[in-house]
Amino acid sequence: MKLNISSSSIRQYAVVVIVNFAVVTTGMSIAWPSPVLVKLRNATETPLPEPITEEEGSWVVAGGYLCAMFTNVFGGMLLDLIGRKYCLLLSSVSKLTMALLLIFADQVWMLIFSRAVMAVTDSFVFIIVPVYASEIASKDHRGALGTLLQVFSSLGVVITLSVGPFLSYVNFSIVVASVIAVTTVPLFFLPDTPYYLYSKGHTEDAVKVLTQLRGSEQLANEEIKEYEISKKNEKEVDKIALLKNRTFLKSVLLGFLLAGGAQLVGFNAVSFYLQTILESTQTSVMPEIASVIIGVIQVLASFCTTLIMSKFGRRSILLTSLAGMCLGMIGLGVFFIISGAEGYVITGFMNYLPIISLIFVIFCYCAGIGSLLWLVIAEVFEGPSRALGVSISVTASSLFIFITTKYFAIVTLAIGPAPTYWFFAAMCVLVGILIAVFLPETKGKSFSEIQEALGGNTDNTEIKTTDNNIKESI
Repeated sequence: MKLNISSSSIRQYAVVVIVNFAVVTTGMSIAWPSPVLVKLRNATETPLPEPITEEEGSWVVAGGYLCAMFTNVFGGMLLDLIGRKYCLLLSSVSKLTMALLLIFADQVWMLIFSRAVMAVTDSFVFIIVPVYASEIASKDHRGALGTLLQVFSSLGVVITLSVGPFLSYVNFSIVVASVIAVTTVPLFFLPDTPYYLYSKGHTEDAVKVLTQLRGSEQLANEEIKEYEISKKNEKEVDKIALLKNRTFLKSVLLGFLLAGGAQLVGFNAVSFYLQTILESTQTSVMPEIASVIIGVIQVLASFCTTLIMSKFGRRSILLTSLAGMCLGMIGLGVFFIISGAEGYVITGFMNYLPIISLIFVIFCYCAGIGSLLWLVIAEVFEGPSRALGVSISVTASSLFIFITTKYFAIVTLAIGPAPTYWFFAAMCVLVGILIAVFLPETKGKSFSEIQEALGGNTDNTEIKTTDNNIKESI
């Protein structure tokens, strides 16, 4: 039996890894502004007739997330309409088209448009992949497989931070388009998720996929019974009725807390403008080298979460992550207060304080809330409502990404960098308190048990019997 579990686990990991290839390009896209904004503001490196202004740069960075606010809910509907696999292919092809446009962009509007479409598809990927991974993974592997999203996103970030600063705008754009093209091909060979197949009446196909993923037809049939219970509780997913469902609304509020909170703590504002921030510190450490180091640390941090998931609960990791980010943001604020004094010369430890603080922020985000964010959001929604719930959460995320990235540079200029970073530190404390009070622990629980913890009305007897049968089979 152990051999079966081992081989089925390998198949689960293989499928989810292939799905996360799309997240590599999303990570590259997310980090794109860090090296490219510096080039666009340089008269000798920009492909445009003249360097972009701060206002134009903010729209290049943030405009797409404003669009994503209005498209994410439709993305969730599309997820249920055509399936997880084909939504992923659609987003990858759209992203590839825009990456090709970026190669030839010679006007600001072309940059804003292509980056807007890429941001919309990146947001869509963050709806698709958590849903796909949570429906492919068994309960015992859901935590580790869910954290792969942040690992692959971080890998994409480190590629951008390692290659972007040292290539011309056009050559880097070619690299981005090439990686998107290569990672799209394996997606054609994936199955759709068993839950989606079952929901569309393809029960035999669902059992076939589940048998391959779980290692035995018995376990596959047990999981199909869970699907039946879920469908019985939510016979037809009436979107209006869902929005009146108390448990669903609790899950939505938790999704808002996690998705919105993850942006209000300032990680994306810092990462999008990373090289710009490092240049503004005017320390003796080269910004290009520092950004590469920080990118590598981001990947290592993401792997750390996968390793510690089996030992610690979701809430403990989230709270520790936010505490570390808070310290990092305080450190950045302290640096800018001290270094901003008239006549102050940056020497010794002060050369490294901003880098150490950024490492704290990025490591703790990627090892904690960044890795668990979409996993936990996918966990707090039940099967029939998951696509809609995750899409609403991503909409909240897009709203706060837009606010924090569009106005980060403006607010920093208006009130100074120190108060800006201290505001992010305060947000870390506030989000941490809300998570500690309202988020139930989801580790090791089935989706039905999580719904019970949220106060959902489920058929407890049937669910517990199914869970016990599964445990006995394993």
